[in-house]
Amino acid sequence: MADSAHLAAVRDSYDAVAADYVQRVIPPEELDPVSRAMLSAFAEIVRAAGGGPVADLGCGPGRVTAYLARLGLAAFGVDVSGEMVALAHRAYPELRFTHGSMTALDLVDGTLGGVLAWYSVHHTPPAQLPAMFAEFRRVLRPGGPLLLGGHAGDAYLRPTEAYGHPVSYESHLIPADRLAGLLAQAGFTVNSRLEQPHPARADRSYVCLLAYA
Repeated sequence: MADSAHLAAVRDSYDAVAADYVQRVIPPEELDPVSRAMLSAFAEIVRAAGGGPVADLGCGPGRVTAYLARLGLAAFGVDVSGEMVALAHRAYPELRFTHGSMTALDLVDGTLGGVLAWYSVHHTPPAQLPAMFAEFRRVLRPGGPLLLGGHAGDAYLRPTEAYGHPVSYESHLIPADRLAGLLAQAGFTVNSRLEQPHPARADRSYVCLLAYA
């Protein structure tokens, strides 16, 4: 698995917080209606195109992977944190979870029916996003959908504590327009964009981008 300073920080931090993360982060069933609708729409699009394996990249403890499976997708998860993958295996033994990096996927070109990156790309430095998005496109079959959900804004964050534990990862919030532009640069066609305001911060938002390889 490819490694770098930022990947090592993400891996080590999420290994440390994994058990408490599961207790504190709401499950997908309790997300806001718009976010749940985007996940459902993504599942419908994949099914209508003939299905196929769907990668939940940065899957964490596997809750969203399992949610996609309940929506009728052949979903599997990939995460850089071994502790997160172990939690996912224990919670959902019927599903496949792999320890790996979104920047170097151990997958054959053009084999996926869909890719989900749900609040998992903001730890990647913006300069490395084009290569990561190109990797997403590499593994998707032609015309396959990518749903990217996450934080948007204009901020560099370096927290020292999260979920009750010390952490060393960074978060890079960039505007939704820039995210869409980077996807286009990687060869995606951005079909739909939905942005919701942050409830407490006027300079931040939540964005969902639906794009096709």
